Amino acid sequence: MYADYHVHSDYSDDSWYLMEDVIKDAIEKGLDEICFTDHVDYGVKNDWQEGETYLVKENKVVRNVHYQRYFAEIQRLTKKYSTQISIKMGLEFGMQRHTISKFQKLFDTYNFDFILLSIHQINDKEFWTGDFQKGRTHEECYDIYYDELYEVVSSYNDYSVLAHMDLIRRYLDKETDAFSYCKNKIEKILKVVIENGKGIEVNTSSTRYEINGLTPSVEILKLYYQLGGKIITIGSDSHESDHLAFHINESKKILKEIGFTHFCTFEKMEPIYHRL
Repeated sequence: MYADYHVHSDYSDDSWYLMEDVIKDAIEKGLDEICFTDHVDYGVKNDWQEGETYLVKENKVVRNVHYQRYFAEIQRLTKKYSTQISIKMGLEFGMQRHTISKFQKLFDTYNFDFILLSIHQINDKEFWTGDFQKGRTHEECYDIYYDELYEVVSSYNDYSVLAHMDLIRRYLDKETDAFSYCKNKIEKILKVVIENGKGIEVNTSSTRYEINGLTPSVEILKLYYQLGGKIITIGSDSHESDHLAFHINESKKILKEIGFTHFCTFEKMEPIYHRL
């Protein structure tokens, strides 16, 4: 099984990659399956309102996914390309403690195959703009980030895997792995994840973000394995053609070296195991 389980399209505010182009490229690259996981970030982005003009490509308005269009297009393209590739329906929930109820309502409204759970901002302060990090030491950023992640996974259960678990590192010191400093908090989070029957992902974007190591780090992957974690997906976090399927097979080799025997795809929120 050659699958990419972290794929963004033009429905994400930070991508201009049209959904059908993603599928055509995935087929060309030999992928058996992809899952669209476009961004929803309540607290910093609004939903589309009735009467607003929907735009694509560079002129689009910053919003969460336009759900009606998104799901309709996935269904249409699934039928069109059914003999060439399997297409799964997902979203990436950029969750904060105070937005949990909005995500619960969204999850309860639609039928999903897969949900990535992420922390992209805290108290509506974005990481990518530097607003969250402003005035804080790296240690403080890590502490607050992992405390937020712990509270979210302890309060919300309708997700499949944690995306790029150590994401905050992307916006701090990319050369230094703070695993030793954060280990106790990370272990606490992973125990909840495993107890709740959830998983984590290998996010292959670390190379393009010039991070020294994997995302999450090999140390986190090893700890997850040692704690008994078995549910693991692999995704490119692609936003354009060059990203799609990047380093998927190489990541499988790394997982095997750690001791994992299987990776997962999903259908209707249930993991399907494939031998590495």
